[in-house]
Amino acid sequence: MTTDTSTGFSRRDMLAAGAALATLALAPAAQAADGAPKSRLTTHVLDTYNGRPGGGMRIDFLKRDGERYVLDKTVSTNAEGRVDTPLLPVEGAAAIGRYQLVFHVAEYFATNGAEQSNPPFLDKVTLEFAIFEAEEHYHVPLLCSPWSYTTYRGS
Repeated sequence: MTTDTSTGFSRRDMLAAGAALATLALAPAAQAADGAPKSRLTTHVLDTYNGRPGGGMRIDFLKRDGERYVLDKTVSTNAEGRVDTPLLPVEGAAAIGRYQLVFHVAEYFATNGAEQSNPPFLDKVTLEFAIFEAEEHYHVPLLCSPWSYTTYRGS
């Protein structure tokens, strides 16, 4: 078994971390007791550097108002990397429009002991997206390390 001397992780460690993250990424979003989504918009963070949920990451949620974005709320992820507070109202339809989620990636990795460049390669990751079907559920996760990120529209 080879070990990467820069990280101290073996290939088996890396594969196990990847499998664990895949399981978390495919897990359903938090739901109310009746099985309905708690919010029309949900997110979660997976820390691909450490191979675990991104608990404790600060996220800003902004709504587009004309030509600018306005901060609606700031939340933090729980131990599972999910947000406990609904980003959009639970009742009724979501407003069709443009939104942003701003993930404070450098701050998160600094508090979790990850080596970063100075200044950090990724500081904040801003995801700009649209809600185009008012009755749909939108799940916008972030998988990230100090040097990369990916997202997708989940279910």
